[in-house]
Amino acid sequence: MGETAGVPGRGEGPDRALDPAAGEITVAEAVQRAKVSAQSIGNWKRQFLEAGKSGLAAGKAGPSKREQQLEAEVSELPRALGEAAVELRVWKRSAEGRLGPSRTSR
Repeated sequence: MGETAGVPGRGEGPDRALDPAAGEITVAEAVQRAKVSAQSIGNWKRQFLEAGKSGLAAGKAGPSKREQQLEAEVSELPRALGEAAVELRVWKRSAEGRLGPSRTSR
């Protein structure tokens, strides 16, 4: 992956549209480096800005269904972990009763 001065990890293609927007280079320099037309740079810049606006608007509308699903799963994890810890203690005590105390038991 190539790097642009001051912007690590930025490669070729649509990423080049951000260089003029950030004031790092002119559109003409971006055209020359990316070997595309000024129209392509303009299109990439427009697409980038539109996607950013859409992303910000979506964030204002609240969490997506997928985010809600993940939050529900995360809220369930402490209970599941607690149950697993209790089961593990029961199994250990059961094994100690049959096999005697283990070297690592407390």
